[in-house]
Amino acid sequence: MLSPVAGHARKSPSESGSTTPIALAELPPQGRTTYALIREGGPFPYDKDGSVFGNRERLLPAQKRGYYREYTVRTPGSRDRGARRIVCGGKPRTPDACYYTSDHYASFREIVE
Repeated sequence: MLSPVAGHARKSPSESGSTTPIALAELPPQGRTTYALIREGGPFPYDKDGSVFGNRERLLPAQKRGYYREYTVRTPGSRDRGARRIVCGGKPRTPDACYYTSDHYASFREIVE
């Protein structure tokens, strides 16, 4: 299945097999901090952290609603939550997989330790 995103057809990870991985050490410092908070169970700085991510873009592997949760990665100088997020699937403190997006869900990279 191809899904249109910003006028382009793009394969989802479930079709192509995976996303391009990113090593935990390659995340920006704020991303590593957010990832550590996820593993610790919080507390999180934003009210929306831990809320259900609907995967409407269908860029992550298909799962039942409620499987994915999103967390804000602080963006220095941004007055709002910015565009950076980590989305994790599975149990909150021990997720099956986590993905980083720096462009507000237009693309994802699977985080590998």
